Amino acid sequence: MLTSTIAVLFIGLLIYRQKSKKKVDKHRTPQVAFPPEWRPYLVENVAFYNALAFDEKDQFEFKIQEFLLNCSIVGVDTSVENIDKVLIAASAIIPIFNFPDWNYPNISEIFLYPCMFNRDLERTGPDRNVLGMVGNGFLENKMILSKNALHLGFKNESDKQNTAIHEFIHLIDKLDGKIDGIPEVLLEKQYVLPWIDLMTHKMEEIYEEESDINPYGGTNKAEFFSVVGEYFFERPKLLAKKHPRLYNKLELIFKQDMDDRNLFIPRTDVGRNDSCPCNSGKKYKKCCGRN
Repeated sequence: MLTSTIAVLFIGLLIYRQKSKKKVDKHRTPQVAFPPEWRPYLVENVAFYNALAFDEKDQFEFKIQEFLLNCSIVGVDTSVENIDKVLIAASAIIPIFNFPDWNYPNISEIFLYPCMFNRDLERTGPDRNVLGMVGNGFLENKMILSKNALHLGFKNESDKQNTAIHEFIHLIDKLDGKIDGIPEVLLEKQYVLPWIDLMTHKMEEIYEEESDINPYGGTNKAEFFSVVGEYFFERPKLLAKKHPRLYNKLELIFKQDMDDRNLFIPRTDVGRNDSCPCNSGKKYKKCCGRN
């Protein structure tokens, strides 16, 4: 755990030390089974996970382990619990789930703050309205997240927002060298201009207050892409209904048919012998409540 007074200095020194290393760590893959004590964190918080088939859940769990083996999470004036690690990793995997060979080459460390911060990473003083940030410069390959925002993104199932997913979509966008709302690593060339035209049109609707898309998406094209990406993964059926062209483009980008998924968080009163709320026909203890 870091104290706020030395947080920024620590980050700078840590990055300097890492850049001075001559040895480059190899990408690591899981060699042990997914910890069963982690599974309830997914079942109770991640609607995307609950909508997966059994084999897909195994793949999701594997990718979570893989992500955490290759990206460290450091608490700044807060402890890092297993649930924090699982939710951060889930946020990373959700947007790239249908790209089984995908690994984030542009993230190695995440700093978890207890609350909001400002652009200078300070948690006191003015302009403390930042919930998450993808680092640049001496913070290259780093991400800063608010712990409160991380958990809130999974608790509220109706707000179309998830800060951690938002930041990982920025990382995907950044892989072509710039964060500009055009994920060239995922979008084939012939679709780039139609995507730009659609973004422009939808941002105009935001400016004219004729849209239910988070107004923050009107900031620029980079923020628009991440904001509608959150919408796509949090409320896909609503997005498909209200913005069918936008939904279809995001489906093309992320290679996921999200409006066909039955996203849900199990009710707290579901018993182990009750029918699973995912409608699999199995008992809860044999389905989403296993382990």
